[in-house]
Amino acid sequence: MPFIDRKQIAGMNIHYLFYSLDYFLESQQKAGIKTVELWGGAPHFYMDAMEYNDCKYVRNKANSYDLKIEVFTPESIIYPYNVAAPDAEQFKKSKLYFTNAVKAAAELGAKIMTINSGYGYLNESKEEAWKRSADMLAHLANIAEQEGITIAMETLRPEESKIVTTMTDANRMQEEINSASLKLMVDTVSMGVAGETLDHWFETFGRDIIHLHFIDGRPYGHLAWGDGNFSAEKMIQILNDYNYKGLLGQEITEPCYFENPRETDQKVMQNLRDFIQD
Repeated sequence: MPFIDRKQIAGMNIHYLFYSLDYFLESQQKAGIKTVELWGGAPHFYMDAMEYNDCKYVRNKANSYDLKIEVFTPESIIYPYNVAAPDAEQFKKSKLYFTNAVKAAAELGAKIMTINSGYGYLNESKEEAWKRSADMLAHLANIAEQEGITIAMETLRPEESKIVTTMTDANRMQEEINSASLKLMVDTVSMGVAGETLDHWFETFGRDIIHLHFIDGRPYGHLAWGDGNFSAEKMIQILNDYNYKGLLGQEITEPCYFENPRETDQKVMQNLRDFIQD
């Protein structure tokens, strides 16, 4: 039987957006989760181009529930900030916002900040949007190096972006940025939508994969484990085969989970229980 360490499972607060931060943290504790990937969105963590929440307060609050924030994921899809913002003023404000995100990640005690390539206009060439994305990511990689943070870039689905949506795109962007502070992460749903496999990702990128959004899908969905068609056992076996010791973020985003997120996380842990080693 393949296995994962309990501390590798990183609970996320993105499906708790209608509950308090305390409720989320208490829910993780009740579910037996030890590690948090903090979604940096209101109402749990407010951040804009000028300021952000008191990170020490948030970090200490997590610690009071015996939880450690290991990854910070700033909101980057539903808010106006965009890695590849096509408007000059929006790009300027986005650069300030994501720079704050890197600094917040360090102050929260996280080791990793996740990012995506952003998105441009549909009526412009991919290369124009690519240039802006690469400019932003190079800047953030430089800030991350200064702050002692590693950025993990994921691919997006084609309806979210036309920039980095495949392994080939991810490889090109990583080579172009050429920074030890910019590594890769796998989102299992984006991977499935692209027709890719987890073993192909690890075969191609190896230790450059430092984080996963490890969720179920059909392949769409960002679903709780047990609600999709993915095989957790097969994926965990691949993680074992490649000696992956990083975290497995539970980025559960479908609105059907928003009303009862605590029960959802308990279900996830129940469905993964046979693979967990303490």
